[in-house]
Amino acid sequence: MTDLKGPRDARWYLSLMSPNTKGPQFAWLDPTSIYINSTAFNDLLDDLCAELDANEIDVVAGLDAMGFVLGAALGARLGRGFLPIRKSGKLCVDTDKVSYGNYSGRTQDMEMRTPAFAEGTRVLLADQWVETGGTMDGAVRLVERQGGKVAGMVAVAMEENPATDAYRAKYKVVTAVQQNTPWQAECNAQRLSSFDTYQPERTFPNAGRTPSPEPVGG
Repeated sequence: MTDLKGPRDARWYLSLMSPNTKGPQFAWLDPTSIYINSTAFNDLLDDLCAELDANEIDVVAGLDAMGFVLGAALGARLGRGFLPIRKSGKLCVDTDKVSYGNYSGRTQDMEMRTPAFAEGTRVLLADQWVETGGTMDGAVRLVERQGGKVAGMVAVAMEENPATDAYRAKYKVVTAVQQNTPWQAECNAQRLSSFDTYQPERTFPNAGRTPSPEPVGG
């Protein structure tokens, strides 16, 4: 598979994301097809890292589960370690636990090892998608209870609502889906226009060709 040559359309890889086919109990779309394709994944990381300063970050924490993918990759790019924040009952060491409400409205528990870092450690929180902000709130509380400082938040997208507006006002927030763009408006509405022409084959890593970037139509 060859790399793209020449300039690329901004955020072209967002059109690779696939719609939910399993019903309302699941998230409304799946960004993992970006990760499958090396060109798309590297372009995503390029865009996110362009807005991050490693000198302001001591460790990257990924939220269970898909935040692990993005968080670990960002940590490697930035030259920083990776801290998993896990769903309850997964860690075999001493933990601190909080309850949070996820995007589906269910209450769940998440845990972080204790101790995880020295007091004053600057922690960048990474999740795949921030919809209601409940999961991120749980992560913030875990970090701050151990004396850490939230260095910022990073995601493929953060939908706009009162909870996430408060995050943007308080923290440095970096997302692939940028505010005041058609992509953001469609994320808020929870339907991308690219769903109309979605083709899984464009994401295949071994199809013998690189997916062609498409203009941002939404």
